[in-house]
Amino acid sequence: MKKIIGYTTGVYDMFHIGHLNIIHRAKEQCDYLIVGVSTDELVQKEKNKTPVIPYEERAAIVAALRDVDEVVPQEDKNKLGAWEKYHFDKMFVGSDWEGTPQWEKYEKQLQPHGVEIVYLSHTDGISSTKLTGVIKKILDEQP
Repeated sequence: MKKIIGYTTGVYDMFHIGHLNIIHRAKEQCDYLIVGVSTDELVQKEKNKTPVIPYEERAAIVAALRDVDEVVPQEDKNKLGAWEKYHFDKMFVGSDWEGTPQWEKYEKQLQPHGVEIVYLSHTDGISSTKLTGVIKKILDEQP
């Protein structure tokens, strides 16, 4: 029987339950899970901000999770290029991306290679952006 290889990516800054949920749900649907962790340079380029936690530490946190079989750097958002490197069967992403032009493009690129894009339920009420905002507010209020 063929081993199913899964792939997901993220910044994983200020690691929280939403990140854990995505990784756990992805692993339930594959035999081997590869997780791409966005490099500091990619986050700066795409989001115009520097992660709170540096890449090496974010990658180490993700690698320590029992559901993760391999951590790789995500240096760009080229999903077809990632497939050419890792030959995954399924790509996992949060449901908040479903139907967006960016992910419709990825679906068209990966479909000829037999890759299934699986949209996993987004964990409402939590995000790294929200956590960072709360921390900044607390720090601003402290003398």
